[in-house]
Amino acid sequence: MILPKSSQLNSVQLAEVNAIVTEFGCSIQPIVGAVRTIYAIVGDERDELMINRLEGLSYIDRIDRIQSPFKLMDKRSDLATHRITVGDVTLGEQLFVIAGACTIDPKNPNYFYETAAAVKEAGANALRGGVWKPRTNPYTFQGDVKSLDILMEASRRTGLHVDTEVMEEAHIKLALDAGVTSLQVGARNALNYSLLRAIGRAIGQRPEVVVLLKRSIHMGPLNEFISAAEYIAAFGNPNVILCPRGTTPTLDGYRNHPDESITPLLKEKTWAPVVVDPSHSVGKATYVPAAALAAVAYGADGLCIEAHVEPSKGIGDDPKQALTPDVLAKTIRQARELWKLTRA
Repeated sequence: MILPKSSQLNSVQLAEVNAIVTEFGCSIQPIVGAVRTIYAIVGDERDELMINRLEGLSYIDRIDRIQSPFKLMDKRSDLATHRITVGDVTLGEQLFVIAGACTIDPKNPNYFYETAAAVKEAGANALRGGVWKPRTNPYTFQGDVKSLDILMEASRRTGLHVDTEVMEEAHIKLALDAGVTSLQVGARNALNYSLLRAIGRAIGQRPEVVVLLKRSIHMGPLNEFISAAEYIAAFGNPNVILCPRGTTPTLDGYRNHPDESITPLLKEKTWAPVVVDPSHSVGKATYVPAAALAAVAYGADGLCIEAHVEPSKGIGDDPKQALTPDVLAKTIRQARELWKLTRA
């Protein structure tokens, strides 16, 4: 809908608006009200260039979109009944839990093997482990490709599907060739559209692969988050899971500003499952269980939790925010009980 600054457009203004929308295969339908006339865009109104040109007109107040800006991820799209399955879990039918170390230490692989076994014992459905790690400080450990072998060995030992973050196109091929079934896009790359396209191309014909897409570290509109998923799905594989993980500005005492409350808002817009990361949201192991339960109460389809057999001996974020196996098991048990209650 086009809302002019005055009560209605004059003939010259209407002709200019018509000329713009016609270029994009649309037309204008005036809707005359008692005190104001608004102008409906008839056709596909999602083209950003068309909207930008209309909003740039000095006599236009604003454009209110009726259509969704995303074609595939929209709740009303043809994919509305699509379901994502990882292993023996179909998201939405039972609580899906990913757990594991923030960063795999290539010098101490047994820590990860022991963590993987503990994660399975605790009831998790998939194993996470960081092979490559984005770091704010260029001198801190950035990960090691050798950790990919450790990740896959842990998968073979436990039978768990694995999730790991990719940060560039070379990582995508290495991970897929190794057998990774869940590619994670971190908060710092959530709006890296070149990377999102590269992932989409790589998995377009690989329906067994899913993508865990984290929300951008900088607070942005929900449509921006869902549209990032659209970049991936547009190449043929719609298996994208949305992962709120806390945003900026930080909340005093927490690592980020917990954003699990956006889950029901996302579900009003998209069919995509929502798996919340409480570990990065709060950034301290003490707070993670409560944050995980809050996410489930808000309607999350799953959780992505950092865990380690001995957090103090882990690397990356593990010493401060990884759960011990016993706490992880208790959290998963309580979360599943709550999940059943909220869906009764």
